[in-house]
Amino acid sequence: MLQNNPELKSKIDQLWNKFWSGGISNPLTAIEQITYLLFMKRLDELDLKRQADAEWTGEKYSSKFVGKWVPPEHRDKPKKEQKQFETPRPSLRWSEFKHRQAEDMLQHVQTKVFPFLKDLNGAESSFTHHMKNAVFIIPKPTLLVEAVKTIDEIFEVMEKDSQEKGQAFQDIQGDVYEMLLSEIATAGKNGQFRTPRHIIKLIAELVRPQLGHRIADPACGSGGFLLGAYQYIVTELAKKAGAKNLTPDEDGFVRTSVAAGLTAKAQAVLQESLYGYDIDATMVRLGLMNLMMHGIDEPHIDYKDTLSKSYNQEAEYDIVMANPPFTGSIDKGDRKSVV
Repeated sequence: MLQNNPELKSKIDQLWNKFWSGGISNPLTAIEQITYLLFMKRLDELDLKRQADAEWTGEKYSSKFVGKWVPPEHRDKPKKEQKQFETPRPSLRWSEFKHRQAEDMLQHVQTKVFPFLKDLNGAESSFTHHMKNAVFIIPKPTLLVEAVKTIDEIFEVMEKDSQEKGQAFQDIQGDVYEMLLSEIATAGKNGQFRTPRHIIKLIAELVRPQLGHRIADPACGSGGFLLGAYQYIVTELAKKAGAKNLTPDEDGFVRTSVAAGLTAKAQAVLQESLYGYDIDATMVRLGLMNLMMHGIDEPHIDYKDTLSKSYNQEAEYDIVMANPPFTGSIDKGDRKSVV
């Protein structure tokens, strides 16, 4: 899709250039910081949409941006003492903080919005657990202001593209995120390689995962194989539900992230179907957010060395889709024996 939208590609290139010129030249570090900002933007938009939908249908909806937010470290204190640490949740919205002055915006995002993001799914969630050591390291107020402005422009182009070409906004957003991930093009210190998406699509086509299958990737990286399985299943559900206008993408595969036939029950089954593991904490966070960007609210991606003795989940999955690490080392005493 992006190959056919030079405006969108240009905006994404601008975003990368701003980070490089702003002092964040490591692609993995840059994409992690960009992902946090995309998350903040998308969280606000989804919340506003769900609020509007609820008002239209008369259903109840509890916004994440109503009331006061208290950081987790202060919640054990008496209510009276907690008040000094309260932050009005509306001020944590992207649409609110983006209007602040540069210095004030950076401080607000660093000390309020980002900690709120890390606490988003509650103390017990996998997302919160793996976000615990995440840091917001955008160093300059001007870089944050420019990044926020460019991301707003990217979302405007995505919305326009969605309306004019009839492609689901969520799919376009996924394409944008995939293009950002494509910047991680070289092997990392642990032998990380980003598997080309057309290879993932082909393998999903050959394996044909079905709703209800337990699917794992023991070296998941950014979650490409899990996403490939998810999109294949959702596309098949869309076809069965009679979805139209599903045309082959630039790789020749019919794929969508949104299905008319994705009932609440099917969605619940899918949520419990995908499992990923990686030994790089940054990649675990990127994998979690990649799947969440595509509509999987609580992905099961964990930090774990699946080649070690500590991994004892053999025969728990129906399908394993993976691009195993090419380099790296493991202690001989911790190595899992293979028969």
